[in-house]
Amino acid sequence: MKQTVLVAVGVVIALIGASCSSNSGTSEEVVLMTHESFAVSDGVLEAFTEQTGITVTVLRSADAGTMVSQAVLTKDHPVADVMYGIDNTFLGRAIDQDLFLPHRAAAIDTVPESYRDPEDRVTPIDFGDVCLNVDPVGLADRGLASPSSIADLADPEYRGTLVVEDPSTSSPGLAFLLTTIVTFGEGGDYPWQAYWRDLVENDVRIVAGWDQAYYGEFSGGSGEGERPIVVSYATSPAAEVYFGELDEAPTAIVDDGCFRQVEYAGVLAGTEAEAAAGRLVDFLLEQTFQEDIPLNMFVFPANRETPFPDLFTTYARSPSNPIVMDPSFIGENRERWLGEWATVVR
Repeated sequence: MKQTVLVAVGVVIALIGASCSSNSGTSEEVVLMTHESFAVSDGVLEAFTEQTGITVTVLRSADAGTMVSQAVLTKDHPVADVMYGIDNTFLGRAIDQDLFLPHRAAAIDTVPESYRDPEDRVTPIDFGDVCLNVDPVGLADRGLASPSSIADLADPEYRGTLVVEDPSTSSPGLAFLLTTIVTFGEGGDYPWQAYWRDLVENDVRIVAGWDQAYYGEFSGGSGEGERPIVVSYATSPAAEVYFGELDEAPTAIVDDGCFRQVEYAGVLAGTEAEAAAGRLVDFLLEQTFQEDIPLNMFVFPANRETPFPDLFTTYARSPSNPIVMDPSFIGENRERWLGEWATVVR
């Protein structure tokens, strides 16, 4: 969930925290593994340190898929204590690999039941929707109206307009693939594989991740490319307003075919700091961190008691009927779907 305009790109380890002069008198450290789009205001993680005496080292991976792969490869000797940013598209793989220890967050009752893991292996922290974003000016220059559905993208008039992320390396890319599977199905006269063959015939461009798609290929807003349609987020127009200090959004979303992503945090199995890791997961669901989420990562806080900033109320769009898929069902079928997708597009 997650817009890299908000953070410096790269795999870095940044020490965030203050000296351990705290109420608890402890002196501990936890390592938080997260994706490249993680962003937090100055003072937020320091507030956790002041409350607990626990400092936080942030270990950034790339996209959520890369992060999960790294955690799987190192699970016998984990490089972190907590993972934050794994979403429902990759959660099944992590659960199958027993990556997490059960932990019931102190504020879990503030989270909608439908987002929660019944076994408390992970804690919902935020949610958002992956949607088609369009550049209205770029489309108009081609004599095109905004598509009304994802099915329109297979029409020859939209040839060369779309850029998507590779679902094997990108969580929004996987979300879009799942959207096509739900929309077109696996049987019938026009299954999802046929739709993707038409996209390939229509000169879809497939890139590794969101950053390259949005900034490198998309023509709208802060993008520098030539394609007026991209797979991004429902809140991307709000981010354009915020960072561009604009009065209206230069981009828009297509309401059809939006996929609801939920991002989770969990205590990694094998940690030597389980109690401290649990306290960090608790903190991520508490108001100090939750209120910081919208204008840093441009997703919605999972804690229902969190107020939204005015900009979100005005510019952030919530799709009318987002697509939801059970993480366990995704986990059972993901590798098969990815294999079939690769056969179609390559």
